[in-house]
Amino acid sequence: MDLRPPFNITRSSHVRLTVSDLAESTDFYAQVLGLVVTEENKRVCYLRGLQEACHHSLVLEQAQDGGTCRRIGFRVFFDEDLDIAYRYFRDRGLPAEWVEVPHQGRTLHVSDPVGTPLELCATMETRPRMHIQFEIFKGAHAQRLDHYQILAPDTYALCEFYSTLGFRNSEYLAHGDTLLGAFMYRKGTCLDLAIVTGAGPRLHHFAYTVPESHNIFTACDVAGNLGYGDAVERGPGRHGPGGMLFAYLRDPDGHRVEVFNSHYQTIDAEIEPVRWDAASLSTNARWGLPALEKWYFEASPFIGVPQIEPAEPQRPMTLERFLLERSSL
Repeated sequence: MDLRPPFNITRSSHVRLTVSDLAESTDFYAQVLGLVVTEENKRVCYLRGLQEACHHSLVLEQAQDGGTCRRIGFRVFFDEDLDIAYRYFRDRGLPAEWVEVPHQGRTLHVSDPVGTPLELCATMETRPRMHIQFEIFKGAHAQRLDHYQILAPDTYALCEFYSTLGFRNSEYLAHGDTLLGAFMYRKGTCLDLAIVTGAGPRLHHFAYTVPESHNIFTACDVAGNLGYGDAVERGPGRHGPGGMLFAYLRDPDGHRVEVFNSHYQTIDAEIEPVRWDAASLSTNARWGLPALEKWYFEASPFIGVPQIEPAEPQRPMTLERFLLERSSL
C-alpha cells in the first residue's frame, strides 16, 4: 500500500447505469431506496442520497437494452490530481481520455488493468442537502453512496494496482494463500471498493448507507408493497467482514444495490487489515443462511468490456448447495 500515492482519490462518488425503462427505474430508486431526484428528462435521471450535497451519486440512462454499467466514479481532491492521473494511466499503457460530462467539472475516463471503466472528477455542482427535510423521506431513507463491489479474475493483482493508488485494505477473505476478496478504502471508513474473485470485470453491486437498522426492513417492505418483493435477493442479515446489517435488492433491470447501516473508522495509519479465513466467498456473520447462487455469479457487465474468467473457478457455499448437502445427511 502507498500512503503517499501519486494523486489523491478521496472517495467513491457516482455510478452510471443503463436502464430499459427510465420511469420505472427512477420510481424504484426514489420510492424503495428513498433517493432524491435532482434532475431528469426523457433520456437521463440524476439522483442523490439525503445527505449528499453533490448533484448526483446515481445516474440512470435510458437504453434499448438496459442492465449494463457505463462507469463507476471516484472523486479526486484537487483539479491537478486529474492531470497527474492522466499521465499515470497513460505511462502504464492504460486508457485515459478527457471527456465533457454534465454537472461535473473536468472529467477523466480511465480503465484499470482488467478493463474496469472509471470516471474521475474533482468537482461537481451542488444542491441543498435534504437530510433534515423529514417530510419528504421515503423508503429506506438512503443517505449517501458508500462503495462498489466488482468481480475480477485476479483479486490479488487488482488489489495490488489499487494499493499503488493509495487504497488500503480494511479486511480481506483468504483461503490458504489464495486471496478471494479485498475490502479497500480511501475515505477513512472500511470500504470504497470491494474486489472479489469472479468472471469480470463486472459490477456486483453498489451500496447506500441508511441511518437506522429498521430502514433496511422498510426498504424490503416498500419493495414488497410496490410489486418488487422478488427483488429482495439477500438479507436482511449481518456481514462478517464489516459487521454491518444489510439487504441486497435488484432493480427492474437486475442491477444489484445494497442498503446497510454502518461502517467503522479506519483513518489511522497504524490500523492493520483483518484476515477472514474462508473456504468460500460467503460474507455472512456467524448466523443466517448462505446467499442464493445468483448472488455470487450474476452482476452488471460494463459496456464493451470483455470478461475474463478466473484461473480457478469459484465454488461458494450457495443456499442451493447448502440445502442439498443438508438433505443428504
